Amino acid sequence: MKEMRGKEHIVKENDKLKRGEAIASELLKAIEESRSSVIVFSENHAHLRWCLNELVKIMECKKDLGHTVFPIFYHVDPSHVRKQEGSFGEAFAGYEENWKDKIPRWRTALTEAANLSGWHLIDG
Repeated sequence: MKEMRGKEHIVKENDKLKRGEAIASELLKAIEESRSSVIVFSENHAHLRWCLNELVKIMECKKDLGHTVFPIFYHVDPSHVRKQEGSFGEAFAGYEENWKDKIPRWRTALTEAANLSGWHLIDG
């Protein structure tokens, strides 16, 4: 779902999007047209392949278009995201057989995003 407010693009995840479903071209376009993204990393983030694909797109836009990225680590340790440990490591262990071609890009995007200055929220 996308809302437009002036020149801002606000992209909200549609909770009806199912795991493994292709990312809509509209969402990728909205990411490209945005100037910044807020990424909320949670325990299940790496278990959703479409979240990882969106993250890759966001980090590509950061590199190529100067996109600003604000990571929020919600009840996850940033080092687990950076090193793909804990629930992130578990998710990647399940991807080894079927998603070998995408894993390097996902790992790079997670590491780069986790190395950015962000917020680590433990309570709330």
